[in-house]
Amino acid sequence: MNSQITQIIGSILLAGVPAAVWGYIFYVKNPYRRSVIFYAFFLGATAVFPILFYKYLWQFFPWINAFRYTQPFTSNMIGPMGLVAIPLSVILTFSIVGVIEEFMKHIAVRAMGQHEFHDIDDVIELSILCALGFSFTENIMYFHNIWVHQGPQNLMLPFVFRSIFSTFVHVLFSGMMGYYYGISYFSTPILRQQKKIIWPKMMEKIFGVDDEKIYSVQNLVQGFLIAATLHAIFNVFLEMEWTFLLVPFLVIGYIYLTYLFEKKENHKKFGYLTTGADRAELSGPTGETVDAIIG
Repeated sequence: MNSQITQIIGSILLAGVPAAVWGYIFYVKNPYRRSVIFYAFFLGATAVFPILFYKYLWQFFPWINAFRYTQPFTSNMIGPMGLVAIPLSVILTFSIVGVIEEFMKHIAVRAMGQHEFHDIDDVIELSILCALGFSFTENIMYFHNIWVHQGPQNLMLPFVFRSIFSTFVHVLFSGMMGYYYGISYFSTPILRQQKKIIWPKMMEKIFGVDDEKIYSVQNLVQGFLIAATLHAIFNVFLEMEWTFLLVPFLVIGYIYLTYLFEKKENHKKFGYLTTGADRAELSGPTGETVDAIIG
């Protein structure tokens, strides 16, 4: 019993290290209330459990296991033969993984309550915090499994790899998704301020659909596809043992995520919630007019 408790507590402590380090790195970029930080982290941590429940149901309902439908494509290879050949089943499998995990992390962000969104940076940061919570739970399970079946002496390499790479990719993909979700959420004031965005108006005239809705859905879908695709690519790199690509992949990702945090447009305070009748124009702290949505 004492051994089991030690394994559980030890796994939790190990998983807490990368969560704390990466959390601090991005916290200083956009400080937020601690109560909200822990709440976002908690929601992300619990977002893993519906996936575990889904996997548990496979034994009773095998047909709901999406991965079983990828196996017939094992012999189908993608890529120029003689150079690179990736089994189609690998691409399909990790595409499903990317979709499921990014979807659950995004659901955790939505569960935060949109009154916490005041600018796009807020949405990015809360998305990152949910991702850290998700990764925290995931790491606990990985570390505990290795500790139980291989012994604590084999934890060092997995700990280093998951702390540097696996945790950060969750942060990276969710941060990007948060950026596009932020644009989607604040589509009304953004379209009001940026008159150069004319294609939603054109689509509204052609199809009769509200331009703000078109712009919002387009950005939401775009962000999700980017996050899920990058997630799948990272997993394919690991499966194919193309580890030499991981460092440039993550360095470029970190630079891009930092760029999103520093974009001036992402610091504009728009307010929160969006019900069509409750809009007011308020003067911002620097004298500029910003759209505030009164809940």
